[in-house]
Parts: sequence; C-alpha cells; structure tokens
Amino acid sequence: MNIREIIELAFEKRASDIHLEVGRPITFRLNGDLVSISDKELSEQDTEEYMRAITDESHRQKIDRVGGVDFGFAYAKTSRLRVSAFRQKSYIGMVLRLLPNRFFDFDAIGIPEKVVQLLNRPRGLILVTGPTGSGKSTTLATMIDYINANHPAHIVTIEDPIEFVHEHKRGIIVQREVGVDVPSFSEAVVKSLRQDPDVLLIGEMRDLATMEAAITAAETGHLVFATLHTTGAARTVDRVIDVFPSHQQAQIRVQLSVTLIAVVSQALIPRIDQDGRVAAFEIMIQTPAISNLIRENKTFQIFSEIQTGHKFGMRTLDSHLIDLYAKGIISYESALETAYDQGQFIQQAAKSNVLGPVSTTPTPKKRWGR
Repeated sequence: MNIREIIELAFEKRASDIHLEVGRPITFRLNGDLVSISDKELSEQDTEEYMRAITDESHRQKIDRVGGVDFGFAYAKTSRLRVSAFRQKSYIGMVLRLLPNRFFDFDAIGIPEKVVQLLNRPRGLILVTGPTGSGKSTTLATMIDYINANHPAHIVTIEDPIEFVHEHKRGIIVQREVGVDVPSFSEAVVKSLRQDPDVLLIGEMRDLATMEAAITAAETGHLVFATLHTTGAARTVDRVIDVFPSHQQAQIRVQLSVTLIAVVSQALIPRIDQDGRVAAFEIMIQTPAISNLIRENKTFQIFSEIQTGHKFGMRTLDSHLIDLYAKGIISYESALETAYDQGQFIQQAAKSNVLGPVSTTPTPKKRWGR
C-alpha cells in the first residue's frame, strides 16, 4: 500500500492514528486500541519511502539535524493530518494523527450549556486538559469556531502544528504555527498582545514563560484558552502553580484566583452502544469559594466544591462516568479504568439505583489504549 491508500483506509475505518514502524505491520489506533491491518512487517525502505512521500526538503533536513519533525498538512482538501516523523535505532518511524474534517457542535461533544456561556466572557483563562489523544484539540476547535461565528472578535491561535484550519466568519482569525511563523509559544503570546487580539488560543502551555504570558494576557483583558496534559481540576491548578519558583507562587495563586474561569478535563472512552468513543468530562467553573481555595492554597478542597457545584454547571469525572455507564454508553470496566479514584467510584456506583451489581475491588489502571 502506498501512503495515500493507507491514509484513505484510515479515514474509512475512522482511525485516530496511523503508526508506521520498522518491524511492525501498518497499525491503526481504532477506538483507543492498536490494531494491525496487514501481516507484512514494514522494512526500513518502506518507512523511508512513506516519509519522503509526505515531507519536503526542509522537513528531511530537520530530521537529519535534530532527529525528528512535527508538522500538519492538508489531505484531499477536506481533511488534515498531524505528522510526527522521527529516527529510532537509525530507522525512520512515523505517527500520523487524523484530524476531523469538520467542526462538531457542543451537543455532539457533550459540552454543557453552562460551559458554552463562558465563551461569551470578554476576559479570563479557560484550560482544557487531559492526556494525549483525549480530544482536547477538538474541544478547543469547537469553542473557537463558536466565538468566530458569534462574535466580531480578533482571534489569534498559536499551535504546533496547526491542526484545525479556521476561516474568517464574524470574527477575524489568525493562526500562527510555532517553528514556522514564530519561534516559540511564549514569544508568540507576547507578540500577539500587540496585534489587538480579543481571544488567544495557546496550543500547549509547555513551560514557565508560556504560562506566565498566558496568565498575564488573561489578566490584561483577553479571553485565553490553553491546554495542559493534566487530569482533574485541582491537579491542573497545582501543576500551573508548581511550575513557578517558590517565591512567585503566592502571587500566581492570587492571579489565578482572579483570571481562571474554568478547567475542562476530559478523557475518551470506547462506546459499547455503537462504534467510536465518547468524551467524559470533569468541569470546574470558578466561584467565589473556589477562587478563595486557590488563593489560600487549599486546592485539595476543590474536588468537594465540584461535587456540590452542580447548579453552577460543575461535575466530577467519576459522576459523569457513572452517568455514561447508566445510560449504556460505556462498559463498567472502562468506567472503572478511567476513574480518578477507583475506591470512591465503586462506592458511588454501588449507591446508584440504576446500576446492577458491581465489583467492590479496585482493578489496576489500564496502561495502554486511550
């Protein structure tokens, strides 16, 4: 199969990723699991040819120089892929992430109306978090598309690489790619503040400089979206604060207590009612109580506020998992593997009237598949 045939088959099977590795057959990630689609193991020549088919000279030079390159490209005008090409054991390997060719609506993703209302705020910081492959980019693209369609706003996205391509609608949208249009996330954020932005999307807050720039941008009157590879609202707040030196942490707590609007933490889980996966969310929306907990360094109490904050649109991941299981959308085993606190999840599940008999013994966390 040539690379075009592989990509088309992946879209046909609704794979999320394509893995091309020497000594392994062509492999797709389907509904979170790795599945080989042939018996033939790829040779060094195979992966080299696949790489050359979708890279230009500048990409190949970067692989030779630093051992790898990440980039995005359009396929068949309607679809995009994010590519990571790299050397391992002197061979070429590649992982291609298939990106949806359309924007989803909030109902399809499962984002509640209370969160959608936050997108109309003129300023503040919204963090979308979760492990790799949990659908953060799709959620953010849907949020940005909503603002673009409904507000006359200047939107600047900073990504590595650009994944979803937006067109001007009611708003003006500028998309900058790190390594192509600008050298780093932090510099892109600082420079963008001179470009009259209303909304900023930061593809990933990787370092202290980027986090500091994002918080400053939110504090100075901009609506800022960013991602982190964290799970849970309280852990996300702690992660941001812990990146800063100890002498700055008190100041950052105060800034976050004012600027942080919401944390949306998500995971993708295989469905049992139909093909595909469904997103489970933990949602923290800032209230005076949560603001005070952040400021007073009592983030360990945030979980309790989320549990009792349903009227504000908040929910814990474990409660959402129970709802999805009760509706027959996911299996109990998948829910248990994804839960933050398996012991507490089992207790909540046992108390639910809609659940059948369940095991009272926590199981080891699943370490593969997403």
